[in-house]
Amino acid sequence: MSEVEMMTPGEVFKAEVLEKYPPKLAKKRGRQIVVNEAAGGEVPEILANSRTAPGILTMRGCSYAGCKGVVLGPTRDVLQITHGPIGCGFYSWLTRRNQTKPHTAEAVNFMPYAMSTDLQEDEIIFGGEKKLKAAIDEAIALFHPKAIGIFSTCPVGLIGDDVHAVAREMEAKYPDVNIFGFSCEGYKGVSQSAGHHVANNKVFTDVVGLDDTPKQGKFRFNILGEYNIGGDAFEIERIVGKCGMTLHSTFSGNSTYEEFISAHTVDLNTVMCHRSINYLAEMMEKKYGIPWFKINFIGADSTAKSLRKIAEFFGDGELTKRTEEAIAEEMEKVEAVRKEIYERCKGKKAMLFVGGSRAHHYQDLLGEIGIETIAAGYEFAHRDDYEGRKVLPSIVVDADSRNIEELTVTADEKRYQPRISEAEKAKREKEGFAFSDYDGMMKQMKDKTLVIDDLNHYETEKLIEMYKPDLVCAGIKEKYVVQKQGVPMKQLHSYDYQGPYAGFEGAINFYKEIDRIVNSNAFRLAKAPWADSPELSASYGYTG
Repeated sequence: MSEVEMMTPGEVFKAEVLEKYPPKLAKKRGRQIVVNEAAGGEVPEILANSRTAPGILTMRGCSYAGCKGVVLGPTRDVLQITHGPIGCGFYSWLTRRNQTKPHTAEAVNFMPYAMSTDLQEDEIIFGGEKKLKAAIDEAIALFHPKAIGIFSTCPVGLIGDDVHAVAREMEAKYPDVNIFGFSCEGYKGVSQSAGHHVANNKVFTDVVGLDDTPKQGKFRFNILGEYNIGGDAFEIERIVGKCGMTLHSTFSGNSTYEEFISAHTVDLNTVMCHRSINYLAEMMEKKYGIPWFKINFIGADSTAKSLRKIAEFFGDGELTKRTEEAIAEEMEKVEAVRKEIYERCKGKKAMLFVGGSRAHHYQDLLGEIGIETIAAGYEFAHRDDYEGRKVLPSIVVDADSRNIEELTVTADEKRYQPRISEAEKAKREKEGFAFSDYDGMMKQMKDKTLVIDDLNHYETEKLIEMYKPDLVCAGIKEKYVVQKQGVPMKQLHSYDYQGPYAGFEGAINFYKEIDRIVNSNAFRLAKAPWADSPELSASYGYTG
């Protein structure tokens, strides 16, 4: 057998792709394209959270998008002002379909508004702080908000506007309004992950901990990293309530300012999207003594597992009983649909390239209907999202990461109260209960599957050409590239006007949607124009 014949499909793909790149880029991409080997619990090292090569069509977004568009965007009663050109503000306005549900018709809800200082050439030349102050004056006169967030864009950082100084000055003028700024200029960091970190820091320092009044109810906890895309948080709230638990706050889907400022009063933090909000979980544990662990409400089986883990943490027999009853009732409805759809979908192949946790979470959901994941990767992940948090000590902090402030957090002298003793925590960990941990995506994936960080359009086309997947799950920028190649595509940034996909009812919705997509004749019947008419062909020779 030749050397090529002995290679796995993943190794062949990697070799063919790297051959087309200039040597320096090929060397870098070679570390970002990995053939997984999960035997024995050890996975190969992958390069992540590094700059995208200039000129490549990347899937990534910017720091501003990660801060306002992801972490703060779903909060309905924090008035959010984009300080910058109108395009940035419009881009981040409801593009992820974050839903919210005010308790009454009169309740405050700023989400229908896109508020921006709309910087023009004059402000770029002479500065925009005066215009920002006027915008805050106008916003307070019109809406009387409890809190205002100011979000910096690229031009603001380049011209030197100090949004934090403006926030302090305007807060002195309006002492009843909490005004805070975010240095989330789009160029900061290598992806939207930088914006997540900026948002976590400012929410922790300027919002969480302002009110010590706990929400009424037993078994109180927060969910961090659930953004209510397509109504996901509504379904999670329904399930949690059915089990008898009290969900204090969701960061930040369907959330309010009042829930944020008292979020430190809970007994537990749970983390959905590890990449975007693990910082806040860690800081709240250090300052207030609130433990955290990873959960996943994407997939019926994962939802049941997460509910059981939360109930186990609280250690109440009645809660455990009620949780099991709720799971049994919900799973009966799920199984009725899954059984039918499984037969039509089993054996099909999928690729997932999205987010900082979704490419992992949705593998569980696809697996429930027999669809195998053959390749996956993240847009803005770090190594620990792939390999697990055990690699954190070995991650080298580079210059791009140093652009993001790393807060020094100490225990609050008056409010630090460990919710679980060190002895009890150690005992539970010895029994297999994981706190403050995440195994990463690669450990769960099969051997010889492909793991690719920061996938680009060229590699997307090559993957489809070589693997011919039955389904690709990715974001809006990839949607039409994939569909034009005749491959079914599920867009997981905003669900394409569908959802929810979280929880039990969400799983049923997803089963039906994927069944409809992968078993549709549309992609087999539609032909591209170039399939029926000849094309001119040429070759490109790179000489170095």
